[in-house]
Amino acid sequence: MRRFTHVIGFDDAPFERSHRGGVLVVGAVYAGTRLEGVLSAKVRRDGANATRVLADLIRRSRFGAHAHLVLLQGIALAGFNVVDLAGLHRALGVPVLVVVRKPPNLARVRRALLEHVPGGARKWRLVERAGAVERCGRLYVQRAGLSLAEAERALAALAVSSSVPEPLRTAHLIAGGVTQGESRHRV
Repeated sequence: MRRFTHVIGFDDAPFERSHRGGVLVVGAVYAGTRLEGVLSAKVRRDGANATRVLADLIRRSRFGAHAHLVLLQGIALAGFNVVDLAGLHRALGVPVLVVVRKPPNLARVRRALLEHVPGGARKWRLVERAGAVERCGRLYVQRAGLSLAEAERALAALAVSSSVPEPLRTAHLIAGGVTQGESRHRV
């Protein structure tokens, strides 16, 4: 049974609906339940660079060599900059787990991507390749490189203050605080 003691959780910062260009993405680096560091980068709003940016950011950091698991707050960052889960897993050699509170309305996501987003067909294929959205305890996940049972154990071990794992909760709070002056909203 694998243990995921070194985890990096990523969430994007809030942005105005009319915003174009770079959107801040924050990574909270945890050793067990202790915050060890913070990573940040920008990905393009509705772009196609999230997978590459996250892989480069983690590999270049002092935390990359120790990472056991990468958590994402949703499969897309900065609007519809869809992360290639299998590609990120291959690039880093560690499992990748997307975590959401509620299952997405995939028909609506597909329609939005195909009708309104440049490169939407390619992005929809990434969503499909990520696999089914599965219930995992009180949350829902998509995963690459780990079993559903391993995902459930990892989430249970990292859930301290709520059902959301601390690395994601912290990344969310930091991203909101940095861009808006204070953190708001629940993860």
